Amino acid sequence: MKKVLVITYYWPPSGGSGVQRWLKFVKYLREFGWEPMVYTPLDPERMATDSSLESEIPLGVEVLQKKITEPYSLYKFFTGKKKESIKPGFIANSGNSSRAPFKERLSLFVRSNFFIPDPKMLWITPSARYLKKELALNPVDVIVSTGPPHSMHLIARKVSKATGIPWVADFRDPWTKMYNFKYMGYSSLVESIHKKLEKKVLRDASEVVTVTNTIAAEFEQLVNRPVHVITNGFDPADFSDVKVEPEEGFTITYTGLFVKTQNPITFWEILGERCRRDANFSEELKIRLIGHTDSSVLASIQENRLEKNLISMEYTPHNQVVEWQRKARVLLLCGGREPESRGILTGKFFEYMAAARPILGFGPKGGDMDIALEQSGCGTMFDYDQSEGVEAFIDQQYRLFKEGSTAIVEGEIDKYSRVELTRKMAEVFNSVIDKMQ
Repeated sequence: MKKVLVITYYWPPSGGSGVQRWLKFVKYLREFGWEPMVYTPLDPERMATDSSLESEIPLGVEVLQKKITEPYSLYKFFTGKKKESIKPGFIANSGNSSRAPFKERLSLFVRSNFFIPDPKMLWITPSARYLKKELALNPVDVIVSTGPPHSMHLIARKVSKATGIPWVADFRDPWTKMYNFKYMGYSSLVESIHKKLEKKVLRDASEVVTVTNTIAAEFEQLVNRPVHVITNGFDPADFSDVKVEPEEGFTITYTGLFVKTQNPITFWEILGERCRRDANFSEELKIRLIGHTDSSVLASIQENRLEKNLISMEYTPHNQVVEWQRKARVLLLCGGREPESRGILTGKFFEYMAAARPILGFGPKGGDMDIALEQSGCGTMFDYDQSEGVEAFIDQQYRLFKEGSTAIVEGEIDKYSRVELTRKMAEVFNSVIDKMQ
């Protein structure tokens, strides 16, 4: 069996969306002739912890770990948040705002301009040194790095150059075209360094993989080479044949990180107005938010007098999140507002599909998420400021609820199975080996 080294920052018991992609690939790679070995930090700064994910690591998979030095402890000390964990999106939500406290703005400046490409940069050199020694004793056929954080690509680049082992760079998000890149406060010099590093990774990797056609086209334009598209997806094992009944009430559920730029203000206004004119709707409506939710989203809900309808839950183990998705009457999906968000397909998007509940989406029309929703028939995407179509969508779903029906969406989603996607990734690895021969 051929062997692949996976270099990833996110790995169980860390929780969150960044873990899912390569945990699932590792889970199924053996079925396609590849034995995975994982390299990941020892005791990193965890945004969330989900020990339940450890049960999905196949028995016998070797996991190499090395201590990582990160500046987040300095950030927490400097800002007086010593006991708080670093929440995903914390920089985009506060540090880049002129109204943010001075210490947070200064912390963002330091983080952006002194830690390049990201705060994991201090791990690059010691990791490359360690892996060169390890691979001399325990060789592999292919190295794969997954980012962000993009420091993982720089580790793989160093190791590949030193050992001659082919390297696949997997991008779960864009680099310089990420929607929040322009808000990070980079100096012109640092911005140019990011662009140079991005091109070096794209040019030097044996193969490049990313998650959407939009990101692939952007990369291809930068370096004039083909880029593979292997989307995120859903694990059929997470959606067993055991029937899950929807919870009582008309429940609209959102799972995952809910940041300020994704706040569907018009939607909350629609729900608030509907509650004021329809006492039954007001009594039966539940808004379930699972995951870290920005204060601006909660403020909008309160402004529309919906706090009595709100059930707010912090990070929840992934196996429970999947169950809540299946219990919902409607699944709320909020993409980014920025033009750069057209190419983002979040991991939960595919889990929403597999949950077989109607998806009410907000985000750029004509983007990858909008197209995938339309092609699969799993839901509808609206502009954030759109109201008429949204009201009709809610009316239809509420009518089914009152009739005692459960809306089951049977979209065309087999191609997004984690098993099928792992097969495609294994084919990329095989093509790298073939080119070496």
